[in-house]
Amino acid sequence: MRRYGKHTDEDDIRSRPNRKGNRPRTHIRPKHEDAVEGMVLTVDRGRLTCLVEDRVVMAMKARELGRKAAVVGDTVAIVGDLTGDKDTLARIVRIEERSSVLRRTADDDDPFERVVVANADQLAIVTALADPEPRPRLIDRCLVAAFDGGLTPLLVLTKADLAAPDGLLALYGDLDIPYVVTSREELESGGAADRVREHLHGRITAFVGHSGVGKTTLVNALVPLDRRRSTGHVNAVTGRGRHTTTSALALPLDDGNGWVVDTPGVRSFGLAHIDPSRVINAFPDLVPGTENCPRACSHDEQDCALDAWVAEGHADPARLYSLRRLLATRDRKEGD
Repeated sequence: MRRYGKHTDEDDIRSRPNRKGNRPRTHIRPKHEDAVEGMVLTVDRGRLTCLVEDRVVMAMKARELGRKAAVVGDTVAIVGDLTGDKDTLARIVRIEERSSVLRRTADDDDPFERVVVANADQLAIVTALADPEPRPRLIDRCLVAAFDGGLTPLLVLTKADLAAPDGLLALYGDLDIPYVVTSREELESGGAADRVREHLHGRITAFVGHSGVGKTTLVNALVPLDRRRSTGHVNAVTGRGRHTTTSALALPLDDGNGWVVDTPGVRSFGLAHIDPSRVINAFPDLVPGTENCPRACSHDEQDCALDAWVAEGHADPARLYSLRRLLATRDRKEGD
């Protein structure tokens, strides 16, 4: 039975009223072609502080982004009120493709990875030589995360007045990682900043380290006075530092030629998300030797072709040892 006549028009069609009084939802998303580019400086409880040209703008993530979250260092497209005035709020409608990603998990059994910073060029691993004692396994894990994420590592060793750096540096000599050694006096006076700054020019550098190693003190010496953050101290009983940095924050260098990202102090660095097959890319001198490796070779097994290739003199055996030490770090606890 026909509900309407043979010749119907839109006035004949019954429609239900919209009880909510709002517009019907649509799957067509706006392109936001007028969006302005910005950089995420920090994230705090759903509010993102962004740099748009020379203004600091508060923004929130648009609903259409779903679960995709913006992190410090992200380049984003922003619409809305971009004046940066008090009590104004813009909207992030797009997260641009990332050139690098530093990720970690809470521990090696945690399947959920956390992006620490995006688009950084360099990872500065800050470690005290004493008070608190250095943790080589933590350094190894940070190196693996840097190599996997596309960041260049930099070792920054502090408190050289309390212990010599030679033993720790010997562990990483075959990796050809640049390093800076500073004393506690240099750290407090700001003299250490000059030598560290030489490695930061024109780059975005993320700083990571165990609590109490002097990471935030060093960052404060590198950034303008009005951008400095509070610092803590090392507990005399536990030998551990107190967390004073609770969220990652991107800060400009005091000379305006680069950025540093201060991150919260870490006590563990899970690598559950790391694909071991990508770590070999940080050893370009060993990559040609993997051509005859069995399929899905971990490069740390009996049939790995790298053993014969290195034995033939194509690469330094110490480099292969360093690669396998880093690959094995997923199977070891940081205190081992």
